[in-house]
Amino acid sequence: MNEVQELAKLELADLPPLTPIFFDDLRHNVLKNLHLELGSGPVLYLLSPSYTVINPTPNETITDFIQRKGGVLNYLKEYIVRNLAVYSVLLDVNSYFIEQNNFLVLARLRERDSEGKRYEIKFYTHSPRELLTNYSDKIYIGRDFIDLFQFRRKYLGVREFINSLKDQYENLIDRAQEKMRHPLRYKSFFQEIKEYLNDLLNESHNILQSLPPYLDYEKLTSKDLVEINAQYRSIKHYLIELYDEVCEFENLLHFRREIDFARYVTKYKKDLGNLIAFFEIKINGELCSRIYDLKS
Repeated sequence: MNEVQELAKLELADLPPLTPIFFDDLRHNVLKNLHLELGSGPVLYLLSPSYTVINPTPNETITDFIQRKGGVLNYLKEYIVRNLAVYSVLLDVNSYFIEQNNFLVLARLRERDSEGKRYEIKFYTHSPRELLTNYSDKIYIGRDFIDLFQFRRKYLGVREFINSLKDQYENLIDRAQEKMRHPLRYKSFFQEIKEYLNDLLNESHNILQSLPPYLDYEKLTSKDLVEINAQYRSIKHYLIELYDEVCEFENLLHFRREIDFARYVTKYKKDLGNLIAFFEIKINGELCSRIYDLKS
């Protein structure tokens, strides 16, 4: 874990300027209550919205980083919430739990071998009163990927999300060996999930290659929009097939009390559900709205 060291290399003046944006009440409150989790060596530091180190006891490295890079941290938090507003539905589909927890959201960053440029972020919510006493009770709400120097995403970020599903499946295989009592008993499920996943990877790759990387609505005709909408909907259908198989697997694991491993499958299902909702709301929903506007 080297997020602290990589972020410490950034200068606020070198980061792309943030254009004006208006947040609704949900995103505004999440920004105010956003906690960061940043790694330094083997230690993961939890920072409050005002950058007090909540846990563990801070050392000289993290203290110096916070003192010198407050502007970078402010930029980072707003950049994260902007990405959630434009390229994600995590806050929308998890708004009930977030509001119940007074809008407290944890953002755990993982640097992606990009010299501090790109990060994978896992998001959790937690009761403010029990954050320290029962940290393990946090609720996983999903993940996102950001590039600090490139806000606009090719194919709306779909390719990166789908590639992540492949990486997570490989992690599931490793976890199965560690956490399951009888992993070979579920060989058929792992095989079925792998086949659905391969179909998703192959078909989505072919479909995305046929689509414009960025959607310029001013230049697209109604015919273009209808075709693009249908192509993205096809990817969503492959996601739904994979989601259904994962749900069946999760239910069986709970029935047979493979609880230690089932929670990892639940997270995988959560990411799939979030991505399906992203298609329905941000991609197909937006495209349909544009089509209807043109027709009217």
